[in-house]
Amino acid sequence: QVHLAESGGDSVQLGGSLRLSCVVTGLSRSGYLLAWFRQTPEKDREGVAAISGTGGIVYGNSVKGRFTISTDFAKATLYLEMSRLEPEDTGVYYCAAEHSYGPSIYPPLRPDKYNYWGQGTRVTVSS
Repeated sequence: QVHLAESGGDSVQLGGSLRLSCVVTGLSRSGYLLAWFRQTPEKDREGVAAISGTGGIVYGNSVKGRFTISTDFAKATLYLEMSRLEPEDTGVYYCAAEHSYGPSIYPPLRPDKYNYWGQGTRVTVSS
């Protein structure tokens, strides 16, 4: 059984930085997709960044150059480093996971491609 638990959400000022963490258990190190999504009441769940077990990484257009996704399997943790934060980055951030045993150069940023979800952590960016 895959289980995910996010942490690190906080309130920050415009231009600030934040690191989100997601502890992941039950996922095979040899085949996985991991991703970060965010959601606000006004928008559908939006793909932020995704990483695959074969080294593929994809970012949403609005966060390219500002956010970095990474994994540390020794700590069973997925990270999202966020910098130059903007009010538009405000939302509840979710980590998501799926088993994947084929090569994935471009891991998907579609929420329907993931079956396992964390409970979310809130990020608020104020101007």
